[in-house]
Amino acid sequence: MNEQPLLAHLLELRTRLVRAILGLMLVFLGLFHWSGDIYHILAKPLLDALPNGGSMIATEVTATFFVPMKLTMLVAFLISLPNTLYQVWAFVAPGLYSHEKRLILPLVVASVLLFLLGMSFAYFLVFPVAFHFFSMMTPSGVSMMTDIDKYLSFVMGMFIAFGVTFEVPIIVIVLVRMGVVSVAKLHEGRPYVIVGAFVVAAVVTPPDVLSQTMLAVPLWLLYEVGIIMAVFMSRPGRAITVGNQEK
Repeated sequence: MNEQPLLAHLLELRTRLVRAILGLMLVFLGLFHWSGDIYHILAKPLLDALPNGGSMIATEVTATFFVPMKLTMLVAFLISLPNTLYQVWAFVAPGLYSHEKRLILPLVVASVLLFLLGMSFAYFLVFPVAFHFFSMMTPSGVSMMTDIDKYLSFVMGMFIAFGVTFEVPIIVIVLVRMGVVSVAKLHEGRPYVIVGAFVVAAVVTPPDVLSQTMLAVPLWLLYEVGIIMAVFMSRPGRAITVGNQEK
């Protein structure tokens, strides 16, 4: 009796996966021709900070082809992410209660937007400052020439660090909604969060005070935003839904 529903779910899952992958590949093929230009855009903050005559290098024979391809695939993934999320949502939504849909969908959309905002913050504000600092600190007689593969790895690590950091409001809201922590405890923990923000920034960012501050301060401010949103979402008088009934 249960084989048919299970088979139907597996077929539905396969259909959603195929559609997500097709969307990704179509975007990738559309961007393939401009892969070099896409990498140039990513490298622009560093190129602008290099001294006159400075350039990037490729230490591997295949790096000039595969590195831009990897970046183009990542960009295609970001562009096709709305389609991917829609496929995931279409698969799981039928099994959710209405109150779960009202909570999960806005959180997922907000999480994606905040992650992209964190990446943009790193690219437009942090990278120019950090690369200029590194360029200014280059010892006399040393040429600053960065390998394109190592640069991509560094940038992706920074994107992930800032993207995850900008998820703090969502994490705070989820913890409050699940009853793991109260808003009062969040206020009491503010000093520890500020110290922890600078510790995290010191671990995941380059070893200069400016870059660390540019991560730690937003991390603290986003924590405050999470508290404000948690207060709004947990204010008295809101209906609590259990199963299909409301209390």
